[in-house]
Amino acid sequence: MAFRQMMVLLTAAWLAGAVPALAQLPALGPNLERFAYPYPVHWFESQIGGEPVRMAYMDIPPAGAPKGVTVVLLHGKNFCGATWGDTAAVLAAHGYRVIVPDQVGFCKSSKPAGFQYSFHALAALTAGLLQQAGAGRVVLVGHSTGGMLAIRYALTYPGAVARLILVNPLGLNDTLAEGAPYADVGKLRAEEARTDAASIKAYELKNYYHGDWRPAYDHWVDMLAGEYQDDGGVVRDAQARLSDMIETQPVAYELDHLRPPVSLIIGEADQTAIRADTAPEAVRAHIKTVPAAAEMAGRSIPHGRMVRLPGLGHAPQVEDPTRFDQALLAELAR
Repeated sequence: MAFRQMMVLLTAAWLAGAVPALAQLPALGPNLERFAYPYPVHWFESQIGGEPVRMAYMDIPPAGAPKGVTVVLLHGKNFCGATWGDTAAVLAAHGYRVIVPDQVGFCKSSKPAGFQYSFHALAALTAGLLQQAGAGRVVLVGHSTGGMLAIRYALTYPGAVARLILVNPLGLNDTLAEGAPYADVGKLRAEEARTDAASIKAYELKNYYHGDWRPAYDHWVDMLAGEYQDDGGVVRDAQARLSDMIETQPVAYELDHLRPPVSLIIGEADQTAIRADTAPEAVRAHIKTVPAAAEMAGRSIPHGRMVRLPGLGHAPQVEDPTRFDQALLAELAR
């Protein structure tokens, strides 16, 4: 009994110390106005539903002998263009031009109120940005949700894509069809209302980094959590609507229509399975994780190849940049 009381007191003391720490997290602005990106930020101006929006992007010229190839890096939902900074530097050093957008609804880009997000809409905005940048035919590298967008872009603009490289992409399976319960935007908003640095870290520790947290990851948690601070609900609403887009618009049924060569770079320790954690225990085993979905999807892609990274999770470019960059450069050279 004395031991139990001691543990209760210790837990209470930890929580008392943890809450002020979270409260002191700096407010970075709903568009990450106070978060520095590794390269200068450019802007693409457009309209959605008659309302002006703008997309932030970085455009990094080749630092080595130019290869004449433009690589576009598409971020995931819990990531931003800035997360690609180290990868962009490596690619530029090898002679690639690198363009890194923040999609509308994310990070430094606009978050239009009431917008019904779709991968078709994001693909069209990205196409406009790349046209403004004079990118021509590109190699698309899409991570997580960015992998879904890369597939949608390649299906919509097949002549504009020389190669697809998908890094632990979502959407290769239909998790709702596999038994994950649908959550409407109202429920997703309620979930977003509870999001903070602690919940972001707990989710990523379990699903992305297979229980192995490193101090370097805190920078990206602070980036996400800082965007929520004093956002007036703008970020939380956008994130809820984006979650609805992800769960309801899988690309799994169209993979056989892909025409460019496709490389799947898969961290095999990834535990991500969209909405699986809300499914009944008996159903969860039927909802495929990203690596399991990739193994299945690889058989449907006409010109696909699998690159497996054992021991790495959902974000191999963050977890082991050297190993990831080697795999990425090898696929680009094919």
